[in-house]
Amino acid sequence: MTDMAAIKQVFFEECGEQLTELETGLLEMEEGNSDPERINAIFRAVHSIKGGAGAFDLEVLVHFSHVFENTLDLIRANQLDPTNEVVKLMLKATDVLFDLVAAAREERDVAKASWEPLATELAQHNETVTGGSDAETDSDDPFGAMDDGGDFDFEPITISLGDPDEAEADSEVADSEAVEGSTYTVKFRPLPELYASANEPLRILRELSHLGEANIECDASDTPLLDEFDPAGAYLSWTITLVTDADEAAVRELFEFVEGACVLEINEAVSQAPMASDVAEMDLEPIQDELTQDELTQDEPTLDGLPEISELPDVAELAEISEAEDKALVPEPVSAPETVVAEKEKTKAKAAGGSSSTIRVDTDRIDRLINLVGELVITQSMLSQRAQDSDVSNSEQVAVGLDELEQLTREIQDSVMAIRAQPVKMLFQRMSRVTREVAAATGKSVNLVFEGEATEVDKTVIERLADPLTHMIRNAADHGLESPEGRIAAGKPEEGTIKLSASHRSGRVVIEVTDDGAGINREKVQQIAVDKGLISADANLSEKEIDNLIFMAGFSTVDNISAISGRGVGMDVVKSSIQGLGGRIAISSNPGKGSVFSMSLPLTLAVLEGMIVTIKSHTFVVPLTSIVETLRPEGNGLHPIGKDASVVVVRDQFVPVIDLGLDLGLDKVSSDPLLNTAIIVETETGAQNALLVDEIQDQRQVVIKSLDKNYGHVEGIAAATVLGDGRIALILDVEAIVERAKCSPLLNETVVKKAG
Repeated sequence: MTDMAAIKQVFFEECGEQLTELETGLLEMEEGNSDPERINAIFRAVHSIKGGAGAFDLEVLVHFSHVFENTLDLIRANQLDPTNEVVKLMLKATDVLFDLVAAAREERDVAKASWEPLATELAQHNETVTGGSDAETDSDDPFGAMDDGGDFDFEPITISLGDPDEAEADSEVADSEAVEGSTYTVKFRPLPELYASANEPLRILRELSHLGEANIECDASDTPLLDEFDPAGAYLSWTITLVTDADEAAVRELFEFVEGACVLEINEAVSQAPMASDVAEMDLEPIQDELTQDELTQDEPTLDGLPEISELPDVAELAEISEAEDKALVPEPVSAPETVVAEKEKTKAKAAGGSSSTIRVDTDRIDRLINLVGELVITQSMLSQRAQDSDVSNSEQVAVGLDELEQLTREIQDSVMAIRAQPVKMLFQRMSRVTREVAAATGKSVNLVFEGEATEVDKTVIERLADPLTHMIRNAADHGLESPEGRIAAGKPEEGTIKLSASHRSGRVVIEVTDDGAGINREKVQQIAVDKGLISADANLSEKEIDNLIFMAGFSTVDNISAISGRGVGMDVVKSSIQGLGGRIAISSNPGKGSVFSMSLPLTLAVLEGMIVTIKSHTFVVPLTSIVETLRPEGNGLHPIGKDASVVVVRDQFVPVIDLGLDLGLDKVSSDPLLNTAIIVETETGAQNALLVDEIQDQRQVVIKSLDKNYGHVEGIAAATVLGDGRIALILDVEAIVERAKCSPLLNETVVKKAG
């Protein structure tokens, strides 16, 4: 990869972060949070995208971002009220920005019809607010480099960047005699790179003036004559005297997007040294007493019989000594924090004597590290096994060393897994656009609520969860929520609510999609299943069994095919995807109140806690997350059903028994349950089954190795692993085994019934 390609890749990665920040901020604004800091963060996100796009000559992205940026600038200047209509328009613009960034990343052309109408609408909206002052800029100059420009004299001049509306908004400051706070001298000279990246110095200066009382002087003395003028050059510089209550970090923050593309110097003014007239009035006798006679009689010009002021101790040094805690006048490098909050956190960290930083690392390197840690876990397990087999582990020193090695290996593994862990916030944010699209297509008003966005899960899980979660959100908005008229008739608010939540439970992550719609119409669902031949007409199903019918392949409640649903590819695909992640999905529905779809997923796809079992001299691993308990069946607790099937009574519940030796083809006849151990497992619906195994060996953490990639798909087997003795052990797919062992379609989701 060339240097430019690498830089471009980083740009697109940053675009993803900026777009997430943008969408998050707009959603908060939609909820009524119009905090200036939030608006500034949104503006910076769009501004950053535009600046980077300009550096790579992405003209369409630059133009659209510029129009979008103008709208946000009007909001920041209090010239445009961020009403719901305006925010919704900007959310649409965000969706278009997503598409334009994706197109630029894939280096494909974008049809004008996909972005130009919205760009025109934004531009017209801006013109309506500004009285047409930005019309020419938006249409003729997409970079907007001269939207505040004018004719400059070739001498330093003082300019004002305020406007009447801002002056009126800041009337309290204008009425005061002077702005209290610190005084900064800012020297700002753009380099050609600044203009080439579509940044605008005058916008930065305008923002600077918003911090307080600013006196801005433009120096155009370096501008050459026309025959030597370079259109791509940079000849102007500015000197700003700023009186503000803001700290230096806030001042530097305004220049974060032009770091490296300008010459910047920020100095904070301190108390001025006394003037000569003040010195003349000072009591200088103590100083005279310390001077030698030779110094007093030096043949030099004097003032009132005293040596020249230049001979006296430096008054500024005296002031500096007496005020030892004054701030040093050495400008710090311009920092480039990602957000205002990040800058504040960094400032706090520095004040506490600490620091924080981040580094971008290619995911392939992390995957390689995870694989190596997996091999380390296997090697450590092998070492422990070899020591045990050779009786070396009886030595106290060896035993302690092996324990420490195991502990360190576990800590390394947990730390590496934490590197891949990411909050689900970015995934949740992607669902906002899906919700808006479905709401627009169905004519419904939908409010998407997030909870537990900071919950962390493995990056691979997040990536593979995007598609099923998208389908579930579309399903909730399309099928779950009623029409506005139907909701009003049912006594509900016209706007429906979908809640997307995440939390950690028992070493797994649980993601729930909740809607306040009509719930599942079980009579309709059962009738559709009968009509499609999925179940028999005389089937006697429980409520949970009926709810789970929607997971059957080909099931759909929609009569007409649309862009949203109705093609027979539905919740069965969602279920398969979740199970492919080693997860479970369950439904809870209350007619008239709504439904909850709950997904329980592993935190990582790299390792799992498992129980090592023996079945007919073969070793298998049963995932610990599926296990409820283990027990030895007793004679009075076993009840045969038919020829080979049986159930075991567990706390007054009939639990179906599955002989794994027979089910996996390791034996041709059923084993005696009384001679085996039963492992009680639970499926995603809460139904329980008892898996018969010959022996339980151990419980340990194992490294997951894909069987599909290295061998092929095997029914009932989820993956494989390498044990400490070097043997290969297969990891059981409990859900698939239970599904395959069911007696009939009527027992699709067997619900345990009370004995007696």
